[in-house]
Amino acid sequence: MNKKQKKNLIRIIIATLAVIALEIFKPAGIVGLILYVAVYLVIGYDVLIKAFKGIKNKQPFDENLLMAIATLGAIALALYERSNDYREAIAVMLFYQIGEWFQSYAVSKSRKNITDLMDIAPEYANLVNEDGETEETDPEDVPVGSTILCKPGEKVPIDGIIVKGNTSVDTKALTGESVPSFLEEGNEIYSGCINLTGAIEIKTTKEYADSTVAKVLELIEEASSKKAKTEKFITRFSRVYTPTVVYLALALMLLPPTVIYFMTGNFQIGTWIYRALTFLVISCPCALVISIPLSFFAGIGCAGKHGVLIKGSNYLELLAKMKTVVFDKTGTLTKGNFTVTKIVPVYSEKEELIHLVTHLEKFSDHPVALSVMDAFDKITDECDVTEIEEIRGEGIKALVNGETALCGNRKLMDRFGISFTEATETGTILYVAVRERYMGYIVISDEIKPGVKETLAKLKRTGVNKTVMLTGDVKKTAEAVAHEVGVDEFHAELLPQDKVSIVEGLLKSRNIDKETVAFVGDGINDAPVLTLSDVGIAMGAIGSDAAIEAADVVLMDDDVRKIATALKISSKCLRIVKENIVFAIGVKVICLILGALGLANMWLAVFADVGVMVIAVLNAIRTMFVKE
Repeated sequence: MNKKQKKNLIRIIIATLAVIALEIFKPAGIVGLILYVAVYLVIGYDVLIKAFKGIKNKQPFDENLLMAIATLGAIALALYERSNDYREAIAVMLFYQIGEWFQSYAVSKSRKNITDLMDIAPEYANLVNEDGETEETDPEDVPVGSTILCKPGEKVPIDGIIVKGNTSVDTKALTGESVPSFLEEGNEIYSGCINLTGAIEIKTTKEYADSTVAKVLELIEEASSKKAKTEKFITRFSRVYTPTVVYLALALMLLPPTVIYFMTGNFQIGTWIYRALTFLVISCPCALVISIPLSFFAGIGCAGKHGVLIKGSNYLELLAKMKTVVFDKTGTLTKGNFTVTKIVPVYSEKEELIHLVTHLEKFSDHPVALSVMDAFDKITDECDVTEIEEIRGEGIKALVNGETALCGNRKLMDRFGISFTEATETGTILYVAVRERYMGYIVISDEIKPGVKETLAKLKRTGVNKTVMLTGDVKKTAEAVAHEVGVDEFHAELLPQDKVSIVEGLLKSRNIDKETVAFVGDGINDAPVLTLSDVGIAMGAIGSDAAIEAADVVLMDDDVRKIATALKISSKCLRIVKENIVFAIGVKVICLILGALGLANMWLAVFADVGVMVIAVLNAIRTMFVKE
């Protein structure tokens, strides 16, 4: 509870005690008026100020004006009728303030998950100078390639590589995972993590502005500005609704008594003023204006707690309509940690085949190439490799000691007319040729991530109609993975532009108002498709600038199971939003009709306004509580 909430709570308690005292002693006359007005001002002065400022700024039509007119009108009516009954005016304002305090507290509670993430921002970095001494420096002033010291208990200020020491780090604020990770020399470490056990020295690989923590904070700050269609509708609705009910209240106050006067000669203005004031209190749109944005905000906060960053409530709404999910294979459904499982020389010795593959693949940063280098990192004798050409989606062509060498998939062999025997093993096959002669092949295999099959089944149960896998890998490998994980459809041997074409086709065939197409990728080579899809979901996004920039939803680790969690949160959020809209509008319409007919008093009006708002806010808070 912040200071403002404590102050308002004290004010509510004082006003409540004062009302009880006035009910006991029942002061009358001018003394009673002064005491009742004093209590009214204690509880409602801020509403009156806001209403006055709204009128001054030529934006008068909001809930503050409605409450000011209704309560001041009730006091004026009591004076007119000389009833000395000012309780209703004070009660309306008191209950309104109780509702406002309650929604303020609810917002701050739902905001906690977001502020927990915001707390990952480091306050300083311990920069190690040339003499080996450290000095506290603003992280923004630390250049790339510097050495910084991170002590136990401190936040890692900038992305880098550990060059000295080992430790356990808490990544919960970034990934949602509570189990600490152990890191040692040579491991990458990301800003925003908390160093738990040992002092480590880190060589920075990025400037602070480009680090993970800065990207995440920027994403969080932008999330609230991107509103869902439902939120925008409620905003437009309240702009039209509020002035409309003010004019209707005026009409209710003036037209019926005027008609009755001309018909009977009896001018009953007091009765119709009371009905108009009751009408105004009932019509206050607080329940919708407060609970709908709160539902979305709570949903984004809940997702953040689970390590899923959603860039705006518009994407939270789109997630709930997700009917087709398209997955990249490598790094998304599979680990992307390729290992060499078989070496098959044909017209060469095993060592010669390894020698050729190593010298060709060292010029590529493709995951397959990196796995080859990890497997054969002991090869030290160098060759003269020139005129290197990486052919996207196929492989590498180069001159090795002056001779043309090829290393890649069967498309590369077909391109250059190499006669070869296709491998029968399942996995990624690297065929090798020198001087247009087939030398042999290497089999590289990938592992399917844990929980993928269960996640796809869960997505099916929660409303996803179609799952698709796209990959640049060969058909045989893709078919084996697709069958094992249970996708409905797969497309293999694709170039990046092929993936774009397939997703464009899916987007054209969907019902644009009721269905969305999501693409799940690693965010590095899939940025075009992430941007194209209705909802781009980036896997393994820590440290990946492309993922954070291109995706709409960022999973802060590479756990595919978080997709089902995000869908569960979004579906619950949209369900609660619809419940609140139907409940709030339904109750208000019924009470407005009763108020206009004189069948509702100010106490029912208080329930229709404050009571409905409190119930709607309580319902909205449920969005915060979703289990994985």
